[in-house]
Amino acid sequence: MFRACAAAVAMGLLWLGVGEAHPEDPAAGVARVVRRFPAPEASQAVAVDGSFFYAIGNAAIGKYEKATGRLAGRWEGAANGRVVHLNSGVVLGRELLCAHSNYPRTPMESSIEVFDTERMTHIRSMPLPAGHGSATWVDYGDGAWWVTFAHYSGKGGEVGKGSEATRLVRFGKDWRPGKAWSFPKTVVARWGTMSSSGGTLAARGLFYTTGHDARELYVLKVPRFRRTLALQHVVHMDSEGQGIAMDRSEHLLYSIQRRTKEVLVSVLPDTAR
Repeated sequence: MFRACAAAVAMGLLWLGVGEAHPEDPAAGVARVVRRFPAPEASQAVAVDGSFFYAIGNAAIGKYEKATGRLAGRWEGAANGRVVHLNSGVVLGRELLCAHSNYPRTPMESSIEVFDTERMTHIRSMPLPAGHGSATWVDYGDGAWWVTFAHYSGKGGEVGKGSEATRLVRFGKDWRPGKAWSFPKTVVARWGTMSSSGGTLAARGLFYTTGHDARELYVLKVPRFRRTLALQHVVHMDSEGQGIAMDRSEHLLYSIQRRTKEVLVSVLPDTAR
């Protein structure tokens, strides 16, 4: 039964490409990189809209043309300013929303920082409730906001809580927190001492998520009753973790390569277009 379900999930995710399966991975596949763009800001994440991608660093964002990789705008925070550790972002309309935390300081504090994508200006900050952890990624879908709050077993961690305390939290439209889900033990083990650095909502209650270092994309499902996300699929990719984004208009996965300061684009197969 498990194998049949895993095969069905794999067919539903053909856009990620098919590769040699690893015995420990459910229906493993490979994301195939087709374009690479240099972007000096690409140390934390990338976001994307219809015409541009946004390379995100701790306190800097570069706006680049998707077609050419040409720099089209930039925001940089003030030295010793309040924006210290931007993480993954999502573009909604003309706004880029980024998860933000005070990592590696403790106690953990988190917020959503909002930028105007046309003028590339910081327009507002929305504090998130204390006590959840360090916000690492945010998305909107199914009438709710979704935020992952990281905990760490090493640097940046709080006493008594390790990486296993990381949670995906659903917020209402009014940003009131609702249900929360933990991550599967098999995924937490792959993070090492770190946590989930990137994620985006997909179809049919699935999320595509990443860790901090591993060249893997985890496909997770929100269960109907349980409070632990279910691992459906592991996809091997060039990017070593960090923030990701889906260009849903073109069925492309955007990710970063932190050590080379690049934005990577992975193409979907024709069968998924």
